[in-house]
Amino acid sequence: MSDLLERLRGRGWRMTAQRRVVAEVLDGDHVHLTADEVHARAVTRLPEISRATVYNTLGELVTLGEVVEVATDKRAKRYDPNAHQPHHHLVCAQCGAIRDVHPTGNPLADLPDTERFGFTVSSVEMTYRGVCPNCAAA
Repeated sequence: MSDLLERLRGRGWRMTAQRRVVAEVLDGDHVHLTADEVHARAVTRLPEISRATVYNTLGELVTLGEVVEVATDKRAKRYDPNAHQPHHHLVCAQCGAIRDVHPTGNPLADLPDTERFGFTVSSVEMTYRGVCPNCAAA
């Protein structure tokens, strides 16, 4: 389970009802929702929350570094609250489902100096693609 709500409280982030609901919707394991999905879930908890408020709150969370924007393909951006634990993503090529994965090894070390072209590499984002069990069974 992500600790998004606890991290935000620890930062002293002003927790309005709207912000709290957005954070609650995002909190959890393997959460990678689009802004529209966040809004749809938030409305069930707080019917008066606007789409603009959801978008603004997501933008604030990304700026704070508490949520990561994930763009795995040409579909809508998704928001990942697992911002403080290094991980990669496993994406279904058919339905777009995303799972957090934690492979062993050091991908920074796996890039030979000859392939760095003088760059000082500070991070790696890897996306594994395949077909999820649900799509494979269909």
